[in-house]
Amino acid sequence: MPRMSATAPLALPPPPPVQSDWALFLDVDGCLLDFADAPEAVVVPEGLADALARLSRALGGALAFVSGRRIVQLDALFAPLRFPSAGLHGLELREAADLAHVPDAAPEALRQARDAAERIAAGYPGARVEDKGIAIALHWRAAPAARASLEATAAAALAQLPGYRLQYGNCVVELRPAHADKGQAVQRLMGATPFAGRLPVYAGDDLTDEDAFAATNALGGVSVRIGHREPTYATHTLADTAALRAWLSEAAARLGARA
Repeated sequence: MPRMSATAPLALPPPPPVQSDWALFLDVDGCLLDFADAPEAVVVPEGLADALARLSRALGGALAFVSGRRIVQLDALFAPLRFPSAGLHGLELREAADLAHVPDAAPEALRQARDAAERIAAGYPGARVEDKGIAIALHWRAAPAARASLEATAAAALAQLPGYRLQYGNCVVELRPAHADKGQAVQRLMGATPFAGRLPVYAGDDLTDEDAFAATNALGGVSVRIGHREPTYATHTLADTAALRAWLSEAAARLGARA
């Protein structure tokens, strides 16, 4: 894997305008949507779903979500739209709008870890344990004091879960299987219709997106960091979620008019 850039945020240029021969991959939380204290509290801004639908049509369907959420959650957020998606950091994969590859059921040790984490979270109002089936996410965005206890609980559980890893993100740590990541999800989607043969472009904001940045770069594509987190493999940057949405809306209007 290439070395992460140590450059200052302003050294990364903004991405070029979206082109009709791109395959566009979008992280969701903290990238396409603003963070909320609870995962179910995020808001899809007015007009965003319509812009994504128009942009997807202009790209021949080559627009996909790559998220830590489950695919069923992504579908609920953007209903009635259904895009190709990678959920749970690539553990779930849907190359088209109708067929998803879903991982096996969670091991008993993970359910025990979930119960232990829920007992910890109960002592910190605002802390949350998100059950993702094959994975769990421990959130402390609304309860920063819970961080140390939740991280310790996750680390202790990891010893009982061979084949699992800890995945750190923005105010969250996840216990998840180690055999997939967002970079592998991009590579697999790029081998499927309608993504194959296009230029991959990935936008993300978090540490979990660095694997996808690296994979996109290796394929000769464009990697776009949202925000100013350092270090990064990204080659381009946009300041925040609003800047990304404006970039996508401009592309939807321009390419949609051509289509």
